[in-house]
Amino acid sequence: MLPKVTVVTVCRNALQALKKTCRSVLSQSYANTEYIIIDGASSDGTPQWLQTLDPQRVIQLSEPDRGIYDAMNKGAALATGEWIIFMNAGDTFAATDTISQVFRHDVSDADIVYGDVRKNGVVKKAGLPHNSHRMFFCHQCVFTRTILCKKHPFDLHHAMSADFKFFKTMTAQRRRFLKLDLTIADFDTSGVSNTRRADGLRDNIAIVCEMDTLKERLRLLPHLLIPYIICRMKRK
Repeated sequence: MLPKVTVVTVCRNALQALKKTCRSVLSQSYANTEYIIIDGASSDGTPQWLQTLDPQRVIQLSEPDRGIYDAMNKGAALATGEWIIFMNAGDTFAATDTISQVFRHDVSDADIVYGDVRKNGVVKKAGLPHNSHRMFFCHQCVFTRTILCKKHPFDLHHAMSADFKFFKTMTAQRRRFLKLDLTIADFDTSGVSNTRRADGLRDNIAIVCEMDTLKERLRLLPHLLIPYIICRMKRK
């Protein structure tokens, strides 16, 4: 039997981007999916549009939240799939059979399965599993066992990089990562992680200082501090 896959989209005041993502998710050929949309009480008509969706196909919630990771935690709490993937408003799957392609592989020994991302038409290859100063894949391209997201909610103290902390935690726990040679998603480059680069780097710095040994901090922090200073100088 095909494992059930939950797709979660979180959004706020991004109705047109949400519609694009919703079309992509609902067009997936995979036979055992669950789709959850968590809206942060948008004022652009999103709550009203959500009410027009088939409740048999889309679980939706619209209420105030404490940011993107709070919304993602709400989605994970509602999820009933064995696997979960977070597909933000504006992001789309690379093909209509992407989920099917992923689960044609033997994932029985994996906790986290991930692949490549396409940005502005160019495929960016994911890295091999390792302890890093940044994510070595995009969270739009990773399927995680849902139980892990329920046991380890995203840390709301890290408004920009809680997903980075989550996957560093998974690495520290020696969870099993499986890298696929497959493009999973087309990434929307207008998101906050791309428009507030300095804030994201500062959050990564805080997470490395919080989680890594002194030896690892000495190895990882130079990769963050230099671009952070440059971004601050350029006001990015």
